[in-house]
Amino acid sequence: MAILPRVLTPYSTALRFPSLRYLGPNWYAAVMGTSIVASAGAALPVHIPGLRTACVLVWMLAAVLLVAVLAGRTGHWIAHRDQARAHLLDPAVAPFYGCLSMALLAVGGSTMVVGGDVVGHRAALAVDVVLYTAGTAVGLVAAVAIPYLMVVRHRPAPGTASPVWLLPVVAPMVSAALGPLLVPELPAGQWREAMLLACYAMFGLSLLATLVMLPLIFARLVHHGPLPLALAPTLFLVLGPLGQSTTAVNQLADVAPGAIRAPYVSALGAFAVLYGVPVMGFALLWLALAAAMVVRAARDGMTFGMTWWGFTFPVGTCVTGAAGLARHTGLTAFTWLAVALYVLLVAAWATAGLRTVRGLFSGALLAAPQAPRPVTARTT
Repeated sequence: MAILPRVLTPYSTALRFPSLRYLGPNWYAAVMGTSIVASAGAALPVHIPGLRTACVLVWMLAAVLLVAVLAGRTGHWIAHRDQARAHLLDPAVAPFYGCLSMALLAVGGSTMVVGGDVVGHRAALAVDVVLYTAGTAVGLVAAVAIPYLMVVRHRPAPGTASPVWLLPVVAPMVSAALGPLLVPELPAGQWREAMLLACYAMFGLSLLATLVMLPLIFARLVHHGPLPLALAPTLFLVLGPLGQSTTAVNQLADVAPGAIRAPYVSALGAFAVLYGVPVMGFALLWLALAAAMVVRAARDGMTFGMTWWGFTFPVGTCVTGAAGLARHTGLTAFTWLAVALYVLLVAAWATAGLRTVRGLFSGALLAAPQAPRPVTARTT
């Protein structure tokens, strides 16, 4: 009797990888949150014995996580195409596709910043070029495609704006902040200037898109009350474009002298301070507001979810932003602000990381998502 070849259908493939069905793009946030611990630690304007070694180890972990999540997400698309398409059409999930771009960029940037200690500068540069190019391309596509889907397919109801909406449009800001690492590696002249101005263009793209969305988010909070408990940590996502834009203008000012003509160098240096200081002030205001809302949600019974990774990367961008201001102003106050925010970042990363490992072993994080719990009637 002839043996018929086995045909592997999407259904049979799905049966082989059931745990990947609900592995959404939000898992890239764990990569971002881990990588920023390494980059922000290296950016601190103080010397702490052993910190550099710790940052290298965290970078290695971030690189492993990136490979693991990329593999898992590839398996998700192969085995569960129906669920993958459903994610794209879900207004609560689709914005997380911006996290893919930021995960690639974050690991590429940390490879240049600390990974060279292990693999050497040339290898680190090669990795960063690949990841930066891929991350920037994905980020620019997401910055257009996700808002397009929101308009023509998602059609969210009035009053449902969420900080998650910022994720696709903040990705180009990450490119703007990490692009300066590559500017000195380019040939002097047109290449460097083009890269510098391209980063400023992505800075403007992301900033203006953020300014469009922030009023919607705040209006939703004022008119409709606190977010559902599971989404309370996403309030920290607003810190992302604030801290990352401050980081971007300071990083770009650092490399401007070798990339653009003299009349603009001093102007870009002044812009880094004139823009960064007010925005950092607003970031601290939002940090206090978001922290108060999260404490309120915790009192009302907020439990752990992958949204807790929102406590990490956005705070890390504020660390690098404060470190940049410390460099350009010479103020000790910004140095200690960067250190204080870094302590908060490490505590948030350790908490989210341990809870994630526990959730993976229990299977809770890969189970079918539950409907978000509404806030209670608490008014104090």
